[in-house]
Amino acid sequence: MSTPYALPVQHPAPVAEPGVVYTVASGDLRPSANVTCWPTQEKLENDLAAALTDLGRQVRRGHPYDPDKGHGFIDSQRAGIEVFKNIPKDAPLIVVEGVWQYSHHVLAGLRSHRGPILVVANWNGEFPGLVGLLGLAGSLTKAGIAYSVLWSVDFTDDWARDGLRTWLETGVLVHDTSHVRPLPPLPKDPETELGVALARQLREEKAVIGVFDEGCMGMYNAIIDDEFLNPLGIYKERLSQSTLVAEMNKVSDEEAQAVRAWLDHAGMTFHTGTDEATELTDVQLLSQFKMYIAALRIADDFGLDAVGIQYQQGLKDTVPASDLAEGLLNNVQRPPVRSRDGARELYPGAPLPHFNEVDEGVAVDSLVTNRIWTAMGLDPATTLHDIRWGEQYEGRFVWVWEISGSVPASHNGGYDKSYSMRQPPMYFPLGGGTLSGVSKPGEIVWSRVFLMDGRLHVDLGRATSVELPEEETRRRLDATTPQWPIMHAALHGVSRDQFMARHRANHLNVAYAPDAATADRALHAKAALFAELGVEVHLCGDVQL
Repeated sequence: MSTPYALPVQHPAPVAEPGVVYTVASGDLRPSANVTCWPTQEKLENDLAAALTDLGRQVRRGHPYDPDKGHGFIDSQRAGIEVFKNIPKDAPLIVVEGVWQYSHHVLAGLRSHRGPILVVANWNGEFPGLVGLLGLAGSLTKAGIAYSVLWSVDFTDDWARDGLRTWLETGVLVHDTSHVRPLPPLPKDPETELGVALARQLREEKAVIGVFDEGCMGMYNAIIDDEFLNPLGIYKERLSQSTLVAEMNKVSDEEAQAVRAWLDHAGMTFHTGTDEATELTDVQLLSQFKMYIAALRIADDFGLDAVGIQYQQGLKDTVPASDLAEGLLNNVQRPPVRSRDGARELYPGAPLPHFNEVDEGVAVDSLVTNRIWTAMGLDPATTLHDIRWGEQYEGRFVWVWEISGSVPASHNGGYDKSYSMRQPPMYFPLGGGTLSGVSKPGEIVWSRVFLMDGRLHVDLGRATSVELPEEETRRRLDATTPQWPIMHAALHGVSRDQFMARHRANHLNVAYAPDAATADRALHAKAALFAELGVEVHLCGDVQL
């Protein structure tokens, strides 16, 4: 039957070929990062291709290297949609990640892919490929897409080759996650009582988290819908980053200089120069201090209990980095900020928890942690970290947990042990300083709130922030991003591969306790709070309740 309408022409469905494995590479949205990181990605793809060839498979890259762009990454959502049109939907597919990637570049294609999916990364700290793998894994978990994960230095080791072989033969690769167990019935003790009481208060009295634009860097896993948050008693105040810039423009130079003077007096070191393109300058710092003041004033306007600044994208092309302001917000002792009329100090003697990169899983976590730690008389300063990389050191595995600068000074041991360096130009074109340092040794509680199987979950665990020799710290910084704050973390009862196999996000939340016994009690109260709110609680490793 003829039709008078112009019907769309269906794209011919490509057919999978026996023995052929397709690969794709999701990249950054920032051209400078894609170009800089491409050699690392290319090496990983060559290493993986060699392993697959040895296992009798032919490798077909799903998209070409672009000589005009200088890289071979999928660099936008539209580009990813076009790439997946030419990949057979039932073919085995490997997402190869040697760098940080924007999950939404490939999520549309992966949602409709029917064949087995494997996400691989290089065990390398230079660029955050492992962070990219975990971010994509968290997004796929939230989306309910079946996938497997694998990592290796160069895919010549037996463990990685055996993993590849298993996935190629079965379409599935299962890792050991025996370190994870469900929360048992909690005893009637002071910690349970505290957690339950705080949960009921939160549900009844409610809290507001300020979100300066959602969806940072394609992190689908970092967006938690209102339907999951509201039953906890948590509501979003959706704010625009343009409002933040407008409020920054109302802050006087004198107010910003007062913040700088306070930090100088507190002993913080600023590594400054005069070249705006490559060095941290006083002009950049002044802008960052205005952002700190503006964020507090907007938070006061809306009665916020926590706040998240996206920064990427958009804001990075407008003002210097947000990380220094974020780190200041997260600390108890910080430069005082007054209301616009000068009548009140805003949030005096307390942090305003900031969830870096508007990761709303961290928002829930940091809000809960703040309330429990405060009630227990502990330092409530929290932060998130990227799970960047790690290596053995003197017989134990020590992780590099590292984030772009939103760490509170107390985690470094104080402002006199903290410093600020210019953010890397490939990520931060307008510069701005970090709030950096080496996390002090001590006991910590780590956690992650995430979406899985259509409901909220939380993993809770313990770790020790350990002190390493200065030369080893420097080696690890130089192997990653030396401008950023670093934590040397030794997990309790969780191996490297167990942690990687289980973690459902690129970030995790950390908070200190003065000793191991107090950390266990705080974790106990936190578990009780989440359980009372109906969140599925999982204990990880050697947790003692």
